[in-house]
Amino acid sequence: MIDRLTQTLAQRSIKRVFDTKRTAAAVLIPCYVKDGQYHLLFIQRTDRVRDHKSQISFPGGACESIDKTLADTALREAEEEIGLNRKDVKVLGELDDMATAGTNYVISPIVGLIPYPYRFKVDEFETDEIIEVPIAALLDEKCMEEGTALVDGKAVDSYFYHYGNKVIWGATARILKQFLEIISGLVAQGAHLETE
Repeated sequence: MIDRLTQTLAQRSIKRVFDTKRTAAAVLIPCYVKDGQYHLLFIQRTDRVRDHKSQISFPGGACESIDKTLADTALREAEEEIGLNRKDVKVLGELDDMATAGTNYVISPIVGLIPYPYRFKVDEFETDEIIEVPIAALLDEKCMEEGTALVDGKAVDSYFYHYGNKVIWGATARILKQFLEIISGLVAQGAHLETE
């Protein structure tokens, strides 16, 4: 699966969003194997952060001057938020840029393979909890619904992914949908979500 995913990401033409009024940001989509299945890692943000309070997201944040690339931003932020050492991440590729609806960000999603089990160190100011979700559960058609969310008092079309009592929506859900479409294509070609 990982080799096919890496190859597919390398062959894609990334759609960039160029908007000088928006802040460049990046997130890491951490993939790993747990109990023989591929999983994704999300974080529940605290209500103390400036933007996207209490939302479920991938680790990430705004680009800073010390970051040479978008991948550097995603890796630095993951290190700050969950204690994931950048040396432990194998970057597999990128997805299309995603503009946020309620805040002025353009997010570049970076897909990475991480080791598991891992001794994460959560930054309690930014991260409320780490959420682990099997990719197979997210591919279940009953997991996702389309609807509207209120963002700054405006109704915005959104996807909603449900896992247990957690709901993933907004830009994270749009990024997730893009990732899952790629994974679905690989599964249709014979890739497996389980490892031996």
